[in-house]
Amino acid sequence: MTSLRTWLLAAVLAATALTAPPAAEGAAETPGETAVATFAGGCFWCMEPPYDKLPGVIATTSGYTGGHLADPTYKQVTRGGTGHYEAVQITYDPAKVSYQKLLQVFWRNVDPFDDGGQFCDRGDSYRTAVFFHSDEQEALARESKTEEDARFETTIVTPLIEASEFYPAEGYHQNYYKKNPFRYRLYRRSCGRDNRLKKVWGEEAGG
Repeated sequence: MTSLRTWLLAAVLAATALTAPPAAEGAAETPGETAVATFAGGCFWCMEPPYDKLPGVIATTSGYTGGHLADPTYKQVTRGGTGHYEAVQITYDPAKVSYQKLLQVFWRNVDPFDDGGQFCDRGDSYRTAVFFHSDEQEALARESKTEEDARFETTIVTPLIEASEFYPAEGYHQNYYKKNPFRYRLYRRSCGRDNRLKKVWGEEAGG
């Protein structure tokens, strides 16, 4: 965890009385049939915004997945040794937005060539991954990865992993970019996320 992120979290915890909100907060839509997608793209604060603005996305939840420790805390995950990734779980209406679209948004919001973390955040918990929830999602993710990989001379290192238990993060992490917009923008800019995304994806870069 970077010193800037540590400072930002300390400032938030000191300034607010923390009452955890509902784990999933997203666009207010009345869902029909819903589905779930899970992606790890480094700091989960930064992975909520691109999905929250997508029509058909009902909710985004920051959390931890892929590890062996039940109900881990943020400190445990970022300290290392639990095997968890910081991830965002997306509840969506497949009649309004496809899983292929969610994959497209994922790729353009990560550096898929970095296997040691993302941007200024280093360590296993900040690595990228696609966690598939079904055979169909796995097939679509493999197809998408192959298509994206063909665009570059460098090989994409983002793994595709079968989804396992997902643990929502502490309440103060949910929708951090909405609750603390100034601190979020400061962190994102200082971490070099947008500059690196532009180098990788050019005009297609997410944000």
